[in-house]
Amino acid sequence: MRRNNSSLLGRLGTSGRLVLFLVVSAFCGALVAGIFIPTTAVAATGANALFDAMEDLPDELETGPLDVGSKIYSADGKLLATFFAENRIPVKLENISPSMRDAIVAIEDNRFYDHGGVDVKGVARALASNLTNDSTQGASTLTMQYVNNVLIDQGVAEGKSAAELTVSGTKNITDKIREAKLSLAVEKEFSKDEILEGYLNIVLFSGRTYGVEAAAQAYFGIPASQLNVAQSAMLAGMVQSPNTFNPIANPEGTRDRRNMVLSAMLKYGKIDQQQYDDAVATDLQLNPQPAADSGCIGAEMADYFCSYVEEVVLASDEFGVDEKARAKLLARGGLNIVTTLDSRLQEEAEAQINAQVPAGDASGAGSAMVSVEPGTGKILAMAQNTKYSPEEGAANTQLNFNVDSEMGGTDYGFQPGSTMKPFTTVAWLENGGSVDDIVDATRTTYPAGFDWKASCLPDDAYFDEWKFKNATPGYERQMSVAEGLTSSVNSATVAQASQLDLCSIRDAATRMGVHRAVDGEPLEVNNPSFVLGGQEVSPLTMAAAYATFASGGQYCEPIALTEVTDSRGNAYEVPEQECTQAISEEIAKEVSEPLQKLVNSSPGGISPLGVPAAAKTGTTDVSEQTWTVGYTKGISTASWVGNWTSYATLNGLPINGITRSYVDGSTIAGAQWADYMRAVAPLYDTGELVDRNRMKAVAPQPQKTEEAEEDTEETAAPQPSATPAPAAPVAPAPVPTVQAPVPALPEAPAPEEPATAPPAPGTVVTPPVIAPPASQ
Repeated sequence: MRRNNSSLLGRLGTSGRLVLFLVVSAFCGALVAGIFIPTTAVAATGANALFDAMEDLPDELETGPLDVGSKIYSADGKLLATFFAENRIPVKLENISPSMRDAIVAIEDNRFYDHGGVDVKGVARALASNLTNDSTQGASTLTMQYVNNVLIDQGVAEGKSAAELTVSGTKNITDKIREAKLSLAVEKEFSKDEILEGYLNIVLFSGRTYGVEAAAQAYFGIPASQLNVAQSAMLAGMVQSPNTFNPIANPEGTRDRRNMVLSAMLKYGKIDQQQYDDAVATDLQLNPQPAADSGCIGAEMADYFCSYVEEVVLASDEFGVDEKARAKLLARGGLNIVTTLDSRLQEEAEAQINAQVPAGDASGAGSAMVSVEPGTGKILAMAQNTKYSPEEGAANTQLNFNVDSEMGGTDYGFQPGSTMKPFTTVAWLENGGSVDDIVDATRTTYPAGFDWKASCLPDDAYFDEWKFKNATPGYERQMSVAEGLTSSVNSATVAQASQLDLCSIRDAATRMGVHRAVDGEPLEVNNPSFVLGGQEVSPLTMAAAYATFASGGQYCEPIALTEVTDSRGNAYEVPEQECTQAISEEIAKEVSEPLQKLVNSSPGGISPLGVPAAAKTGTTDVSEQTWTVGYTKGISTASWVGNWTSYATLNGLPINGITRSYVDGSTIAGAQWADYMRAVAPLYDTGELVDRNRMKAVAPQPQKTEEAEEDTEETAAPQPSATPAPAAPVAPAPVPTVQAPVPALPEAPAPEEPATAPPAPGTVVTPPVIAPPASQ
């Protein structure tokens, strides 16, 4: 029961209190008359000002739905996370145990079912008690307390300060009059049970725990419907002073208060003597549950996908005029957010990542996987090997490795290495070429002033000399475009680019959703190294881009939301599916041929899935970042393993207890991609990716420049074996820039090792001697 203390009463003697009693009694008579009698019937001129003030006060309480948090769900109905400012779970009165209802009425307002909102007898009794005793007694009914809680809740939602709220001890006479007047209105509009239900759902029990359902779960681990007599009495006793009667901090005081409630229940016939004796004899029966965390920190699963959803909501005008308003809606608006996430894929992604690079691994390596559905853009899974947390710790970060910087990702994203190569092949095909065409892959040097075509740059754009290498000598020769892509030959990709407009390669990638993670802008073309993965992107970008091949050339913007409603019944618009025909279906299928061969023939160490699948691996110059991006007809997945804190190599690091002298795109990123896709691919479409009836083009001989011919004659290229195991991608050595020379990059790494069962922890792994691959 709420109490108002007065230091004046403590200083008055008994006679003084009696005098004050007579004065206040007269005032209360006027107050009660003002509540019940129209001002036209009042003859006392001196009370007119008071009555005028009362007439100006509202006579209707805007109750509305309770201020509740929002919930995020997977597509298959799994709760992912709850956002709240107040931890509250509204329930119907029939879902609250009868003993809880009886307990709160007995201790807070035993005449609740007898008065009309303001208990005149209670006011007189409390006033007499307060004036003649050292203790104070309140006179607020349950209805008045409910009204006051609603007003506080509304004030908090409006952003009022604590000083502006009508909390206990701060109310003036106007506040009390407003509370009484609104209580009378509430009693006319709602039944007693409706008022009791509202009160038990809104009242504070402790900290951020509001309402009896949340309190029952927090302290006993049970729903409010299962509360017994003793448990009900404890919770009913807490509402008078939640901080004082906290059973965790003050068990003895809480038990005494509980027993006081039990006495009231016995006195007013809510329980019998035996029930009283049994309840008093019990301990507090506590089964405290971990405190609920609001937001993605407390996510049940998919904490980083939760973070992405939060970013989507905070960035959308649909949910408020600015970010502050959207955050308020998320915390207090009772949103039910249904997402695209498939919990089956999410669980498998988390399991595979944990099997390869566990959270907090001593190596410090990061690992992430994200899947999208071709043809819809729906994000099906998003996982990484850290915990979403602001706290310090090797396993903690709030950076989302899978997404762009503006959506909560790292500052710049990650260089994708050779996973960029298919976009050059797309441009090659769009310019009338074929994957059967033969290109001259002998050249690894392009001199300063080379005539790179770049129609989107100024006419006087100048490129410096560019020298690069394949991962291992042996592939500097003539080969088909398909072989160059399957075996990831740097010189083959650059040979294609040298005959194309660099801007057409950039444009093809842009149509397929590829953009820089740092700012969302298209790739820059003033440095040809972008064709070999020299600019940072995010895994989500790559998964969505490769989904274009799986969907017959249709690129779909990634989406995370399917439906959003709130507790008031409002529906919010969510981003619609946005798909465009980025490339032709024929080109999508033709590019899939060499990428499918990479999986089926395992030249890059990726093992077959048992269903049609295509993929490309990627590794930067000294294995700072490693990738496998690939797809089936129904799922496109980007898998990344790399260093997210610095540009340091993964080579020689003990990752999950295994030290490898060389790490490439297939070693860990490829292993977790293959194991994951093998497990989840059957859940979605596994149809054909290529046109098995495609007519093979007649392969023309490449046109060589005199300089290239001379280079070829000077250095004979050794021929690889029939099925080489390709190495990791070479991040290009600095390439010509439009304005200034670029420093030379480190040389390319050694070849990739095939993905095999991992050695025992602590093993130092050295790659076997294999036929020289191209590059990755």
